[in-house]
Parts: sequence; structure tokens; C-alpha cells
Amino acid sequence: MDIQRKKGILDICVLSVLQKGPSYGYLIVKEVSECIEISESTLYPILKRLETAGNLTTYKQEYNGRMRKYYKITESGKQKIHDFLSEWEEIKKIYAFVQEREGA
Repeated sequence: MDIQRKKGILDICVLSVLQKGPSYGYLIVKEVSECIEISESTLYPILKRLETAGNLTTYKQEYNGRMRKYYKITESGKQKIHDFLSEWEEIKKIYAFVQEREGA
């Protein structure tokens, strides 16, 4: 898959995981990997980019005597998912257009 297209899709997948509630890096990788391959080294730059864009926030909480960083989706992140789903109809039209011309 094209790296730029995959980057955008990974953003949406990460935000989708966070719609269920706050989560931490390892668990996000585990859940997103059910859909598309992702590693922790790929995830953390995505999380930082989404945080910088205001799509998620972070907080730390103790877990088994250690501080764990949690990520929580914001309204802006929820809007990003909504926008992606709205654009999907247009993407399907483009896909059909390209597919029709593939065998021509």
C-alpha cells in the first residue's frame, strides 16, 4: 500500500481504537494490528502527530507501580473519523472509476 495512503488510514484506525476509551501504546498496537500491520515504532510518531493536531490528549496514570501514558480522543479526533467516513462515498466512486478503466 502507498505509504501516504497507509499513514492516513493508520491515523483513523488509531483514533477508532480510542473511541472505545482511553488506551496505551501496546494495547493500541494490538488492536490496530487486527486490521492493518503496525509496530510500536510506527505508532508513537502517529500518536505524537495526532496529539499535535489536537485529535487526542494524553495523561499518565500509575499501573502496577509504574507510570503508564494513556491516550484519549478529543472532539476534533471524533470529527476526523466522521470526516473520513463521509469521504468514503467519494472514495468508492473513485475506486469504481479506476476499476472500470483498468481492463480497457
